[in-house]
Amino acid sequence: MVQLHVKRGDESQFLFNTTVDAPVETVIQQITAIYNGRLKVDRICSEIPELADHGITLPPNMQGLTEEQIVELKLKDEWEDKCVPSGGPVFRKDEIGRRNGHAPNDKMKEVLMRTVEEAKALISKKQVQANVCVTMEVVKEALDPLRGAVMIVYPMGLPPHDPIRMEFEDCEDLSGTQASLQVITEDECQLWWAAKEMQRGKKLQDYIGKNEKTKLVVKIQKKGQGAPAREPLVTDEQQKQMMMHMYRRQEELKKLEEADDDSYLDSEWTDRQSLRRQFQGLTNIKWGPR
Repeated sequence: MVQLHVKRGDESQFLFNTTVDAPVETVIQQITAIYNGRLKVDRICSEIPELADHGITLPPNMQGLTEEQIVELKLKDEWEDKCVPSGGPVFRKDEIGRRNGHAPNDKMKEVLMRTVEEAKALISKKQVQANVCVTMEVVKEALDPLRGAVMIVYPMGLPPHDPIRMEFEDCEDLSGTQASLQVITEDECQLWWAAKEMQRGKKLQDYIGKNEKTKLVVKIQKKGQGAPAREPLVTDEQQKQMMMHMYRRQEELKKLEEADDDSYLDSEWTDRQSLRRQFQGLTNIKWGPR
C-alpha cells in the first residue's frame, strides 16, 4: 500500500493508505471526506463541553439578551421544557447568553466529557506519529459514540437550532465563522506533491511509479491559493537533534581546551638530548664569569 502523509500547509493532518492504481480524483475525494469529517468531529467536541456546562442553545432571537430584555420582549424558549437532561438539570448560568443554563448533572456531564476525549483520540494528529492511518470508518467510529452520548444525556433530543444537532444532521451553517475557512469541498480541493499538482484524470502511478511501498508527503490546498510551500530538507525533530549534537560537540571541545596543559614540555625528562649530554659531561655547564 502507498502511504500518504496528508498535510495542510506545514501542519500534519493524518495518514492515508491507497494504491498506485488509484485515480487521483478518487484519492482527492477520499482525502477530502476524511479531512472534513475530522473537522466535524472537532467542531462537535468543542461544542459538547458547552452543552455539559450550560445546557442547550437558546433560540437565535434570544441569544445574547439579558433576562430583563427577554422579559420586556416577551420571549420564551419553547424547547426548555422539552429538552431536559437525564437526572434533572443543574442551573449554571451562561455568562455570554448563548445557552439556557439548565446543564446536566455531574454524572451525565462525565458521560459527555469522557466520550469527547475518546473521540478526540481517534482523530488526533498524534496518530501520524503513531503511524496509524485514518479512514472514514475511523471518523464514523468517533461520531457514533458522540451521538450516542448526547442521546443518553438528552433522550428527548436537542433543539433543531442547536449546533450539535445540526452537525449530526449535516445541516450546519458555518457561514461567517472561522470554521468555514478550514473546510475544503471536493470540487475546490487540490492535491500537491513535490511542488507539483496531481491532476485529476491521472493515476498515482503517473507521478510516483509502481512501487506499492512508497511513502509520500502530500498537501491539500484550495484552488486559487497557488502552490503550497515545499517540505524542508530536514524535519523539526531532525533539526533539534542536529542542534543538540552541535551543542554537545562544542562542550566537549571546551573541556579539551581547558585540559590542554603544555607545561610538561618544559620538564627535563622531555629533553631528547639530555642523555647524550650526560655521557659527554656537558651537563650543569654555566656560561659567564665565576
